Amino acid sequence: MTVFRLTLCLFILGSTHTRLLGEPVRVYAAASLIGSMKRIEGIFERETGLEIRYSFAASSTLARQIERGAPAGVYISANPAWMDYLETRGLIRPDTRTDLLGNSLVVVVPGGEGFPIEWEKGFDFAAAFEGPLAVADPELVPAGIYAKQAFVRLGWWGNLKGRLAVGQDVRAALAFVEQGACAAGIVYATDAASSDGVDVLAVFPADTHGAIVYPVAIVKGRDSANTRRFVDFLKSAPALGQFRTYGFRVPYSGESSGAPQGTDASGVVPTFATAR
Repeated sequence: MTVFRLTLCLFILGSTHTRLLGEPVRVYAAASLIGSMKRIEGIFERETGLEIRYSFAASSTLARQIERGAPAGVYISANPAWMDYLETRGLIRPDTRTDLLGNSLVVVVPGGEGFPIEWEKGFDFAAAFEGPLAVADPELVPAGIYAKQAFVRLGWWGNLKGRLAVGQDVRAALAFVEQGACAAGIVYATDAASSDGVDVLAVFPADTHGAIVYPVAIVKGRDSANTRRFVDFLKSAPALGQFRTYGFRVPYSGESSGAPQGTDASGVVPTFATAR
C-alpha cells in the first residue's frame, strides 16, 4: 500500500470515528469550576470517547453569549438567577435543569497577612484593612452578588462600595489578592483552595447571603444524546468525587451534607436591564 493510500485510509477511518461519536459537547461553565471541570473532562473523555469543549467565564457573560446565539450545549451557572434569566427567555430545556453543587463564600488575604473580623452589624469592616477590596462584579457576577448581599445585610456596604477593585469574574478577584494588589478579597471557598498565594481569613455565615447553588441545564436547540450523557455524568460518582475534591458541596451524593437546595431569595439580584 502506498503512503498516499495509507494516509487516505487513516483519514477516512478518523472521519468515520468522529461521525459515529458526534459533535463535541460544548460546555459553558462558571469560572469557579475551571479546576474541577478540567479533571472531569479527562475522565469523561476516557470513558466515552466523546470530546468536551469548554468556555469558562462569569455566569453573566456566558448567559449573555448564549442569548446572542453562542453554540453552548450545556450551561452551568454559579447562581440560579442567571439560569432563570435564560429559562424565562426560553433558551434552556427546563426538564434538564438540576441544582448540581453548593459552595461557600470566604474572605481571602495574601499569604501570611490578615486582620480580625466580627460578623456583626456594628463591626467596621472597611476600617479593618487598607486599600481596595477585591470582588467580582457585584451587580452581575454571582460571587460579587453574594458578597453584596452579605455586606448589605450586615450594614457594611455603604463604607465599602467606594473601595472595590472589581474583577470580571471570581478568578480575576482572586488574582488581585494573589498579586498583592488588594489586601483582601471575596471569593468562593473552592477558588481559595486552588491557590497557594492566599489564606482564608474567614468564612461568611450562611445566613448573610443567598444559598450558593450551581444549576446545570441543556441549552434549547442543542439537546442531543451526547449532551444528555454529559449532564448525567456530572451526577455520577466519578464526577461528584472530583467536585468534592475541589471543595464543592454535592447535593446528589446521597449524603445529608446540608448543601443548599433553594434559590436566592435575598432580594439582591443581577441588574439585567443594565447587564453588559
